[in-house]
This record gives sequence, C-alpha cells and structure tokens, in this order.
Amino acid sequence: MNILFVCTGNTCRSPMAEALFKSVVEEKNIDASVRSAGIFAVKGGRASIQAMDALFEKSIALNHKTSPLTEENMEWADLVLTMTEQHKEILYKKFAEYKEKIYSLKGYVNNEPGDIADPFGGPLSVYQGTRDELRDLIMKLISKIEE
Repeated sequence: MNILFVCTGNTCRSPMAEALFKSVVEEKNIDASVRSAGIFAVKGGRASIQAMDALFEKSIALNHKTSPLTEENMEWADLVLTMTEQHKEILYKKFAEYKEKIYSLKGYVNNEPGDIADPFGGPLSVYQGTRDELRDLIMKLISKIEE
C-alpha cells in the first residue's frame, strides 16, 4: 500500500507523519510505502528544526526535502491523508479524479472530521504535542491497514 501524507508546506506535519509511519512499518515489517507533500510546498526545502528535534527525541531521523503535491504523487498513492479538513477540500477540487482515496487523517482513522493543528513557528513543546498526536493516529492507521 502506498500512503501519501499532505499538509500545507511539507515542513512540519506531513514529514513528521511520514517519518513516524516509516519507523512503525519498518519495526513491524509491514509492506507499505510512504511519501509526503505540501499543497503550497517549494521543492527541496528543509523540514523545520523543531520537527526534526521532536522526532530525534524518539530516535527517528528526519532527513527530508520538501516536495510540492503533484499529479504523479496522487497517482502513486493508494491512500491520501491530509492534515486538515480544508486540505482535503482543496484536494477534492484540485484532484477530483482521485476523490475516492482522499481523506483527512483524523477522518480516516477516527471516522469523524478533525484537524491536526499546524505547529509551524511554535516552540518545541508544540511540535512534541503534534508528534504525539500523529503517533497515536498512525498507530490507529496501521491497525486499520493490518485488518
């Protein structure tokens, strides 16, 4: 299964989700691939320092270059998971032909709408909260995939 995480700039939430997902599937030996992209990302930027630090605390490396969302990403993915309901709505309009595989992460795993707040510009403690929220959602996602 190919999973694509999408946020705004691909510097915080989606790369953190990608790295967390990758670490769990490697640990559990699950056959899944993962990428991340940003709706308004520039190509080749860096993840935020706080995102890298928050993951480093959990022994997860974040070697990440930002990537804009492309048609190729959408085609590659079996499942596209956005960080907010607004991201999902933007993707519905921009990539209507892929609508059946686009969900918000919270909507997909909890069966109810919800957003993951953007930690951009916040202190490390905010990124740690985002990391922990993403980790919990990713564990639910993996359970759902394994079913």
